[in-house]
Parts: sequence; C-alpha cells; structure tokens
Amino acid sequence: MKGVVLITGASSGIGRSIAEYLSEKKFKVYGTCRNPKKYVVSSFDLLKCDITNNKSIIETLEYILLKEDKIDILINNVGVGVSGPIEETTQKDILEAFRINCFGPIEITKKCIPHMRHQKKGLIINITSVLGYFGNSYRGIYSATKSSMEMIGETLSMELKKFNIKVVNVAPGDFKTDIITRRIYTSIDKESVYYDDYQKSLNKADTHVNNASSPEMIAKLIFKIIMSKNPKIHYTVGKFIQKFSIVLKKILPQRLFEKLLMNYS
Repeated sequence: MKGVVLITGASSGIGRSIAEYLSEKKFKVYGTCRNPKKYVVSSFDLLKCDITNNKSIIETLEYILLKEDKIDILINNVGVGVSGPIEETTQKDILEAFRINCFGPIEITKKCIPHMRHQKKGLIINITSVLGYFGNSYRGIYSATKSSMEMIGETLSMELKKFNIKVVNVAPGDFKTDIITRRIYTSIDKESVYYDDYQKSLNKADTHVNNASSPEMIAKLIFKIIMSKNPKIHYTVGKFIQKFSIVLKKILPQRLFEKLLMNYS
C-alpha cells in the first residue's frame, strides 16, 4: 500500500475516477458522499459524510484513523455547480454553494492538518476550476466559491510548508460528469430580463460538458502530483482553449477578453 487517501465527493464523476485510479495504483482509498447506499463501488471504501456538518466530518476522520492510524492525502473534490444571474440568485442558494464548495472543504482540511502535522508530512489537493480564475456570465457564484478555494490553497501552502505538508490546487475545465444533474439552478421567470440569455448559456454549458473528455485525465494528473517530490501550487487540466483562457486574461485588453468570454459561454 502506497498511502491512505481521503477523497470527498467520490460517488461519481471526477472524485470517483480519482478514487478508482488511485486504488489501481495500490493506494488505500476512502471516498465520501452523503448517501453511499445509492452507489455500488468495489475498488475503494465509500463512506457517509456530509461535508457541511462538522459532526459528520469528525466521525468520518475518526473512522479512518481508527482503521489506518493516518491520512496521507486529502483530496477536496466535493462540489456543486450553481448557475443563474446574480441578481436573481437567492441568498439560500448562494450560502449552500459556499457551504459545499468552500466552507466544508475548509473544515475537513482544518481537521486533517493536526494529524498530518503529527505524521510530519501530508498532501492536500483542492479540486477547483478554471472558472476560479475569471468571472463568467451566470456562473458568478460558482466562480466565487472556486476562486476562494484557490486563495485558501495558496495561503495554506505557505502556512503548512514548515510542517512538510504540501498544498496543491488543480483547476479542471469541462469534463464529462453528471454535474448537469447536480447543479443548483436559479429559477427565473420567463418575463425576467435575463431569461433568454440565461437559457442560451445553460444550453452552451451543457453542450461543453457532454462533449468533454473523460475525468480519467484528472485522475492521471493527481497521481503524477502525488508521486512528485516537489509539486507546483497550481495546475490546470482540460481542453487547450479553457486552460489558455487564463493566459489570455493576463495579456489581452480587459474588454476584449470579456467579449471573447461572453461569445464562448
């Protein structure tokens, strides 16, 4: 066994792909989701954990530590999509998105750090998004949650360096997952001034996901990061245009980049 890995949000999509791939590479993998009874997995252990509930997080970590006596790698993969015009997105939906995409991952990270510090080593990987690098129409709240985790990762990398705990952010573009069925959708009236543009944006987003690559590409990158002696702080993975958009934002005039982004999304 190469090490003990905890992956949040591992029932499907990116998280499951990472869990299965690392299991093949002889890691002991524990994944989490809210209702593991709904899923059939054979290559790793899928545990019940509500990332927004501190008691649930503590119980999950205690279970793993009782069985393995360590957690070598934490992969903060859990996440939910959220779409809608900011003006019409409810505070309830905004808070829910932040609880799942940001507050929950921060809490489980905080609770893993003491154990990694005791071990004198550890690796924390945050699965963020290329949308954490720039705002995008009708994805503003989602972008904000992922951008927040990018900053959390950068900061933790500095704070934990002296404890030999490495922190890495991995920002995927679009991948073929079930995120379409798990988005928080802002419900807007057909009379809304945003309605037509919002529907077009959703259709484009769904097309991008349906035509995207397999998340196994991310799993292979995660394995490469784990095996690296000195991984970078930031990685991007996905189609060239999505990764290159981060560079374009830096070099193009701001309004030109905005126009290109609005045409694509």
